[in-house]
Amino acid sequence: MSLDPATDVEQANESSSRHHADFGFRFVTPLALGSTLNPINSTMISTALVAIARDYQASVTQTGWLIAGLYLTSAIAQPAMGRLADLFGPRRVYLFSLCVVAVAGMAGAIAPSLGTLIAVRVLLGIGTSGAYPSAMRIFRTQADRIGADPPRLAMGFMSFAGAATTAIGPVLGGVLTGYFGWHSIFTVNLPLSLLTILLVLLWVPKDEQPAGSFVLLLEELDLIGIALFAAFLLSLMLFLMNLDHPMWLVLPVAAVFGVMLVIHSLRRKQPFIDVRMLVRNRPLTVTYLRIAAILLIVYCILYGFAQWLEAGAGFSSSRAGLVTLPMSVLAVVASLAGARTKGIRTPFIVSTAAALIGCLCLFLINHETPVWMIAAAVMLFGLPTGLASTATQAAVYIQAPVNEIGTASGLQRTATYIGAMTSTSLLGLMYGRHATDHGLHNLALVMGALSVVLLVGTIFDRTLPRGYIG
Repeated sequence: MSLDPATDVEQANESSSRHHADFGFRFVTPLALGSTLNPINSTMISTALVAIARDYQASVTQTGWLIAGLYLTSAIAQPAMGRLADLFGPRRVYLFSLCVVAVAGMAGAIAPSLGTLIAVRVLLGIGTSGAYPSAMRIFRTQADRIGADPPRLAMGFMSFAGAATTAIGPVLGGVLTGYFGWHSIFTVNLPLSLLTILLVLLWVPKDEQPAGSFVLLLEELDLIGIALFAAFLLSLMLFLMNLDHPMWLVLPVAAVFGVMLVIHSLRRKQPFIDVRMLVRNRPLTVTYLRIAAILLIVYCILYGFAQWLEAGAGFSSSRAGLVTLPMSVLAVVASLAGARTKGIRTPFIVSTAAALIGCLCLFLINHETPVWMIAAAVMLFGLPTGLASTATQAAVYIQAPVNEIGTASGLQRTATYIGAMTSTSLLGLMYGRHATDHGLHNLALVMGALSVVLLVGTIFDRTLPRGYIG
C-alpha cells in the first residue's frame, strides 16, 4: 500500500471507475434487451388472442395452447439452456437462442394454421429461454474476470427491464395488432433479435473454450430427467387444458411420469429437478407454491381480461391495450418499489390483498360499464404483477442453501411458468367458446377465493422473515 493517502484515494477511485466501466452501458444493454424477449412475448399475445381465434375459428381453449405452449417449453428450456450456458459458454448459447427467436419471428408471419402458430410459440419458448440464464452467467463471468461482484444497479436494470416489458406487453400487443394485424407481434421479434445479436457481437466478451468433449458435456445435462419432466408436464397440461371434457386416462399417465421423475432425481447426484431439495426445504417449497398461485391470478388477468374486453365488451385490440395501460403503469411503479425494498412479507401481503380487492371490483363491471370504471377495476392487479416476483427472488435468496442457489432459482422460474400455464386452463373452463360477462364474474369468483387463501396463508406463514434483509 502507498504511504500517500492521496495516492490511495486516487487508486481507489480509478479502480471503482474501471469496475463500473466493465459493467457499463455497452455491457448491460445487450443483456437487458435479450432478457425482455421472453416476458414481452409472454404478454404481448394477450390482446391478439381474439383476433387470432377469429381468423382460425378457434375457441378460448384452443388458443390457450398459444400461451401454454410457450410456458411449457420455457419451463423445460430455461434450466436446460442455463446448463448449456455453463457447459458450452453463455455468449455462444445467447447468440444461438437469439437466432432461434429471429427464425420464429419470420415463421409467425406466414403461419397457415393454428397448429403451426403453436409450433412457432414453442420455438419462441426455446429461443427466449436462452437469454436470461446466459445473461446471468455472463454477468458472473465478467465479475470473476475483474475480481469483483457485479454492481447492484446493473443487475437491477436487467431485472427491471424484464418486469417492465411484462407490464407493457398487453399495451404493445394491442397497438401492434390494431394497426398492423396480429402477425406483427411475431415479426417484431426479427428486428429485436437482430439488433441484440449485433450488440452482443460488438460489446459482450467472447467465451473461453469449453472444457471437455461435446459428448461428455451433454451427459451432464441429465437428458433423461429433462425428458421425464417434459412428459410429465405435457400429459398434465393435456388434462388441464380439457377440463370441460376431462381426459381422465391422461391423469394416470402423468402420475407415472411424475413417479419416474422422482425416482430418477433421487438416484442422480445432479438431477434436472432436485426433489431432495424440495422435500427437505419446506419454506422454499411454500415460496414456489405461493408464486405459482399469485401468477395464476396475474396471468388470468393479463390474458383473460383482454379477451373479455374484445369479445365481451366489444373493444378493438388497440383500445383494449390502452384500457390496461393504468394497470401496466402501476405494475412498472410497483416493480421499481419492489426492487428497492428489502422486505419480503409486506410485498406478498400487499400483492394478495390487492388481488382480492381487484377481484371484488370485477364483479361491479360488465360490457355496459364506462371505460374509466373498467380501467380502474383492473388497475389494482398491477401491484401483484410488479411486486410478487421481486419478493419471491428475495425469499429464494435467503431460503435456498448457498450451494444450491442456481438450482433453486431455476425451479422458481419453473413455478412461475406452471402458474401461467394453469391460468390458460382456468380461462378455457370459465369462458368456453368466448369471453362473456358471466364468464368474467365466474373467473373473478375463483380468483377471489384463491386470493383469500393466499392472503391468510401469507399472514400466518412463519417461514417468511418479518423484518428486512440486506
